[in-house]
Amino acid sequence: MAVVITVPICLLLTVAGLAVYDRAEALGDARATRSEVGLSLRIQALVHQLQRERGLTNGLLGGEEEFRSPLAATRKRVDTALRAMRPESAVEDVIQRHLQRLADIRAAADKGGRPPQPGADTDTADRAATLTFYTTAVDALNAVDPVAETATGADRQLRDGLAALRELAAAKESVALERGFLNGVFAKGGFHGREYLTFTEVRATRVAALARFRQIATALQRAAVKNAFGTEDAERATAYENRAEDAADGSALRVDAGAWWDAMTVLVDDLYAVQQSVGDDARDRADRLSHDAEIGLAAYLVAGALMAALVAALAAFASRSLTRPLGALAETAHDVARHRLPATVARIQQSPQDHVELRPPADAPDHPDARLLGGAAEIAEVAASLHQVEHTALHLAAQQAGLRRNTTESLANLGRRNQNLVRRQLSLITRLERQELDPDALAELFELDHLATRMRRNAESLLVLAGQNSPRPTAAPAGGLEVVQSAVAEVEHYRRVLIATVEPVRVRGHAVADVAHLLAELIENGLTFSPPNEPVEVHGWYDTEDDTYCFAVVDHGIGMSEADKERANARLSDAGEEALLAAPTRFLGHLVVGRLAHRLGEGAQVHLFDTTGGGLSALLALPGRLLAPAEGPSTSPLPVRPAVSSLLNGFRAGVARAEAQSTQGASS
Repeated sequence: MAVVITVPICLLLTVAGLAVYDRAEALGDARATRSEVGLSLRIQALVHQLQRERGLTNGLLGGEEEFRSPLAATRKRVDTALRAMRPESAVEDVIQRHLQRLADIRAAADKGGRPPQPGADTDTADRAATLTFYTTAVDALNAVDPVAETATGADRQLRDGLAALRELAAAKESVALERGFLNGVFAKGGFHGREYLTFTEVRATRVAALARFRQIATALQRAAVKNAFGTEDAERATAYENRAEDAADGSALRVDAGAWWDAMTVLVDDLYAVQQSVGDDARDRADRLSHDAEIGLAAYLVAGALMAALVAALAAFASRSLTRPLGALAETAHDVARHRLPATVARIQQSPQDHVELRPPADAPDHPDARLLGGAAEIAEVAASLHQVEHTALHLAAQQAGLRRNTTESLANLGRRNQNLVRRQLSLITRLERQELDPDALAELFELDHLATRMRRNAESLLVLAGQNSPRPTAAPAGGLEVVQSAVAEVEHYRRVLIATVEPVRVRGHAVADVAHLLAELIENGLTFSPPNEPVEVHGWYDTEDDTYCFAVVDHGIGMSEADKERANARLSDAGEEALLAAPTRFLGHLVVGRLAHRLGEGAQVHLFDTTGGGLSALLALPGRLLAPAEGPSTSPLPVRPAVSSLLNGFRAGVARAEAQSTQGASS
C-alpha cells in the first residue's frame, strides 16, 4: 500500500512542482521586466537631457551666444538625472567611462575655447569633437538599456512593445543628433569638410529606425509618431532640413539657428513623449503579466495543495479500508490466543473427569465478525479461514488439555498406587526387622528398607510433578539435624554423605516432609555428579542478617558451565506447567526441587553456585515463618564458621546476579 500510494503522489507532486516552478519563473521574469522597463525610462530621461545639452553646446560652439542661458538650465537637469542614476551599477560604469570628462567639455564650451582633445587645432574640429563626445556617451547609455536584453520573451505583446521602444529610442537619437549637428552648421553658416556626409548618414539612420518601428509598433503607436512629425514645428524643421540638403555644394546657409533649434526641440520632445507612452504601455503590460503570474502561482499552489490533500485522503481511506478489517482480524486472533484458548483449557481442567467436553467455549462466535465481512471479498475469505482455524485450534486445544489432564491424573494415580505399595512394603520390612535376630539377615533387611525408602521418594516426586499435595503431612516440628538425616536416608550412596555442622533449628511440621524431600533431591544430584571417592557435605546455619535458616549441599564434582547454571537456576525458580513441558526429562529433578520450594511459600528459594576449589553447591534458604520456636531455654546462635560464611557469601552473590538478570529480562 505504501508503494502503491507513494509512487503516484510523488509523480503528482513532481508535475505540480514543475508547474509551480514554471509559474514562479514567469513571475520572476515579469518582475524583472517591469524593473528593467523602469530603468530604461530613467536612462532615456538622462539621454533626453544629454541630447538637449549636446545640441545647445554645438550651437554655442557655432557662435550662437543666445544658447548659453538655456544650456545652463539643461546642464542642471542633466546633473539631476545623473544623480538619480548613481545606484544602478551597470549605468554607473558607463557614466564613469564616458562622462567623466563632462566637466572639462562644459568648461571648454563656456570659454569658447578648444576642448582638451589631442590634435584639435581648429574651431570646426573642436565642435566635431564635442559632438562626438556627447554622441558616444548617448550611444553607450542606449547600449546599456536593459530592454535590449529583457528577461521576458514569452509574451508577444510585451516583446513587441520593448522592441518598439528600442527602435523609437534609436530614431529619437537620430533626430536629436541631427538637431544638434545642424544647430552648429546653421550657426556657422554652412557645411564644412565632411559635415554634409555626416548629415546624410544621420538622416538615413533616422529613416531606417522609423521604418523598423512601424513594422512592430501598434496602430496607436504609429499614429502617435505620425502626429509628432505632422506638427507645424515638425514641418518647419523639415523645410530647414530640405534647405540644408540643397547645400551639398558648400553654399552658404542663411537659416536662423534659434528657429531651427526651437522647431526641432518640439519634435524631439514630442518623440520623447511618444517614447514615454510606449514605455508606460510596456510597464503596464509587465505589471499585468506580473499580476497574472502571481495569481497563477497562487492558483497552482492552492490546486497542488488540494490535489495533495485529496490524494492523501484517498490514500488514507484506501489504507483504512484494508487496515480496519486486518486490525479486526488481528484483534480476533489475539482474543483467541489470550482468552478463548486459555478459557477452554481451564474449563476442561476444572470439569469432572467423566464429563470432559471437547468443544469451544459458549461465547465463541459461530460466524466471522461483521467488521471483517465489511471489507473486501479476499479479507472476508481470510476471516472465514481464521474462524475455521479458531474452531480447529480450540478443538485441538481442548483435546490436548484433556489429554494433559488425563496424563497428569494417570501419573498421580500411579504415584499414589506406588506410594501405597511402598508404604505397605516398608511396614512389612519394619515388622521383619523387629523379628529378625540374625545380623546378616538384619543387614539385608536394612538394605531392603533403604531401597524401599528411595522408591517412596520417587513415587512422591511423581506426585509432586503431578501437582498433588504433600504425601507425608505431619503436625510435629522436627529439628534441622533430623530433617537432614531423613533426607540422607532416602539417597542411594548415603555413606558418602558427610553431615557437617548443622546448627540447632526446628522446622514447622507442615514443611518437614517437603524440606527433607528437597534436600534428598539435592544430595542425590551431588552424589551423581561427583567422584565416587569424594564426599558430599551438608551444612546448616542460621543467618541472623536475613532471618533465614540455610541448608547447603556441597559437592566437589564436575560442576556446571555458566550457561547451564543459569538455565538450572531458572528451572529451580519456575514451578509452572510450561517448565515441565519444556524441560528435558533428565532435568526433572530440578523441576521437583523448584515445585517443592514453591510449595514452601514466599521466601523459600534454592540457588546453585560454584564451590570453592571446584564443584557445585546448592543452597536452600528457609524464611523465618517456616521455623518453629526452639524448645527449652533460648541460646544465642552459633558463630558462623569460615566455610559456612564462604557458602553464604557465594549464595548471596549468586542470588544478586540472578535478580539482576531477571530484572534485565523483564525490562527487555
